[in-house]
Amino acid sequence: MEKIVHVNDVQCLGGHRLLLGFDDGSSGEVDFSREEWTGVFAPLADLQYFAKVQLDEELGTIVWPNGADIAPETLHRLATG
Repeated sequence: MEKIVHVNDVQCLGGHRLLLGFDDGSSGEVDFSREEWTGVFAPLADLQYFAKVQLDEELGTIVWPNGADIAPETLHRLATG
């Protein structure tokens, strides 16, 4: 079973790139520029909207104003390989 590591820092680096920090001390950059945003994620195609990303400390992940979020274990895998 994969240990859930929570996001504890997020910085938008411009474009669809995020720098993420995790509670296990790891960090890394994730580039979502090739993502095809659909459904609840469709607004994230707009760079200005994407930049509204925030840390949700209760969920331990990142969220956008419309409630879209990405599982912290997915983010950790993408950021740290």
